[in-house]
Amino acid sequence: MRKSSYKPAAGAAIISLSLFAAADLCAEGRKCDPGASDVEIKVGQTMPYSGPVSALSVIGKVQAAYFRMIDDGGGINGRRINLISYDDAATPAKTVEQVRKLVERDEVLFTFQGVGNASNIAVQKYLNDRHVPQLFAGGRATRFEDPVGFPWTMGFAPNLRTEIRVYARFILDNYPNARIGLLYQNDESGKEYLAGLKDALGARAPDMLASEAPYDATDPTIDSQVVRLKAAAVDVLIDMAAPKFAAQAIRKAAELGWQPLHLLGVGSSSIDAVLVPAGTENAKGLISASSFKEAADPTWADDAGMKKWRAFMDSYYPDGDRKSLFTVYGYSAAELLVHVLQQCGDDVSRDNIMRQAASLKNVKLDLLLPGLAINTSRTDYRVIKEFRMMRFSGERWEPFGPIVAD
Repeated sequence: MRKSSYKPAAGAAIISLSLFAAADLCAEGRKCDPGASDVEIKVGQTMPYSGPVSALSVIGKVQAAYFRMIDDGGGINGRRINLISYDDAATPAKTVEQVRKLVERDEVLFTFQGVGNASNIAVQKYLNDRHVPQLFAGGRATRFEDPVGFPWTMGFAPNLRTEIRVYARFILDNYPNARIGLLYQNDESGKEYLAGLKDALGARAPDMLASEAPYDATDPTIDSQVVRLKAAAVDVLIDMAAPKFAAQAIRKAAELGWQPLHLLGVGSSSIDAVLVPAGTENAKGLISASSFKEAADPTWADDAGMKKWRAFMDSYYPDGDRKSLFTVYGYSAAELLVHVLQQCGDDVSRDNIMRQAASLKNVKLDLLLPGLAINTSRTDYRVIKEFRMMRFSGERWEPFGPIVAD
């Protein structure tokens, strides 16, 4: 029986647990754990291919296409990537069922990019107890950046509190007398947004936060929440709703003739998945933020990284949405995973995968904004830490202002 030895942070309280017996599938001088061999790396994933947030499933689809491209080029140090991606409908109970299947039946080496805070939280302890990396989790809770409490979990995008504090700073700098309304889902993610906003506003929170409008994921619409925000004389709306509900909010505000300054969460800034259903004429002037180049922005027409992305889309995902932030995001996470696995060399043990993920130095991905780079350490699990504000012109997102970070 093989024991795990990775210690990602000084002082981390780690209980060494025995792992599954590894089959001798690696040649002498190479090191493997269950899910890896001389010819293959098994990667596990859950995605909402069905359910109310199925628009996010494009992330899994583009990643599967990216790994096909890598395999066609010879794989990673001679190993192909076998991505096993199951539907969990963004339902935590289903995520638990599917992740247990991935680990105990499929014997994946690690999990990658499962979508959603609640779903990732539901399996976080299970994976950490078994020392199975939960790599670049597709959730944005601060607990995915905790190398002491959860040394086998690492997020990818900036956490929720970082994002909303960036919006709060923008409001304080430019609209100091604003009456703010917050639209958010009534779950752990939404509560992080609310806590982060109040923290960022500080002593001014009671005066500036005029209305809170939570909704449940099972609600058919959020029309009543939008009506309530308008009635509270909100003039700056921070809209952290999921894609389906964000589109409803944009459309309902237009129907009411209500025109607050509308800040839209990163996760709902997709043009085709959110703004087109809402009506692009209704979305004009919306403000959001991003860490990535906007595919529709002519600024990047001759950019080397964007050219690589377009070539990939042409060959491996021709039906993919080229205006979607989800496509750019999924491609970027897959690109970073490949970088980590390449750094692993002949040691594709779980220990070494986390060690390499926690020692990234100045990594520049094809679609990260200029000036941004990825740096991690055994005490800093934050992967992408910075944003740039952007405004929707009616056709595309246009960046403005400097790079900002919490």
